[in-house]
Amino acid sequence: MPRAALLGAGALLLMTALAACSRDGAQGTLNRVVSTAGLNVTSNVRYGPDVRNVMDVYAPQNARSAPVVLFIHGGSWENGDKDGHKFVGESLARAGYVTAVMSYRLAPANRYPSYVQDAAQALKVLREKVGALGGNPQNVFVMGHSAGGFNAVEVVDNARWLAEADVPVSAIRGVIGVAGPYSYDFRQFSSAKAFPVGATPDEVMPDRHVRADAPPHLLLVAENDDTVYPQNALNMEAALKGAGVPVTRTVLPKLNHITIIAAMARPLTFLGGTRQAVIDFIEAHRLP
Repeated sequence: MPRAALLGAGALLLMTALAACSRDGAQGTLNRVVSTAGLNVTSNVRYGPDVRNVMDVYAPQNARSAPVVLFIHGGSWENGDKDGHKFVGESLARAGYVTAVMSYRLAPANRYPSYVQDAAQALKVLREKVGALGGNPQNVFVMGHSAGGFNAVEVVDNARWLAEADVPVSAIRGVIGVAGPYSYDFRQFSSAKAFPVGATPDEVMPDRHVRADAPPHLLLVAENDDTVYPQNALNMEAALKGAGVPVTRTVLPKLNHITIIAAMARPLTFLGGTRQAVIDFIEAHRLP
């Protein structure tokens, strides 16, 4: 089969995997499409006691004091795991970054702030271990898609969570939110089950919790997103600017809620500019 046809078939498989509801189906398809050959992969690094408190770390070979990325998956806080996002770890590791892809406790059994506290604990353990894997624990970026974007922004911007995990905010060089629901009235949606009964948006939304010493943010928005409305990023941007925090909000044309993260996969960069925008942001804010 010609190379172009192989790439096209791989792209179709990967997009099918992203749309799949089945964890095993998505994982199997992604594993066939994305190869980690030539990378150092450390699987199931434990950061807490729950069965889902694990992360996989993808590192370039011979990495030395490289920037570190923690990626947090989406899934309405009720679905998803690290295995379905191998393509993100592979993509960022190929760009030169030591990348951890984490799972976290899911709602409704585990409501806010459980999954945010998981992100804080994952950051703590990742910083403790990443030096041996070729990363710099003072050069960390936090990234998430959809519900994971909420987690990424909330864990850094709300001073409570990093303080609880004894993670210095100075170690976080930047936050990358991809189509995240940072500012909405969850009580009107099925995702209400991810938050405490009786809670209000003022109590849980990241745009209400911005610390003045937060690092720079990149908020990526899909032009055709009909799952997470663009107003979330607009409100988050306004809150960050109001606190004096550097922020870039970028609307990526033609992408939707799924394809904006699919475009992180190297075989699918033709879909849009997600991967390049992320790399440009990291390169602009990383330590030398």
